[in-house]
Amino acid sequence: MLKIYHNPRCHKSRSGLEYLKSKTSDFEIINYLKNGLTKNDLKEILLKTNLKPISLVRIQEEVFKKQLKGKAFTDEEWIDIICENPKLLQRPIVIAKHKAVLGDPPNNIDRLFK
Repeated sequence: MLKIYHNPRCHKSRSGLEYLKSKTSDFEIINYLKNGLTKNDLKEILLKTNLKPISLVRIQEEVFKKQLKGKAFTDEEWIDIICENPKLLQRPIVIAKHKAVLGDPPNNIDRLFK
């Protein structure tokens, strides 16, 4: 079963969810803004996407612009920052058993079906 980290208020996230629905119905929607994001969740995403934490940060968010821009943080510090400010997480993120992708653009999700 797939998982999609989804923000229902985000146009890109809604587009990714609709694209995923066109491919399969076997997935779980995780509203990480409502339910929170744990370090283990984020570490699973990082492991399966093979990305660094900074690659998952939405740099257009106010909290980034006002508090984080131009500062250097370790990967572990970024993980803490994202968990404390889940709005910073790129979305949607779709996770399969051994792999995960950013669902923007939505056709990135196709990589999970190959």
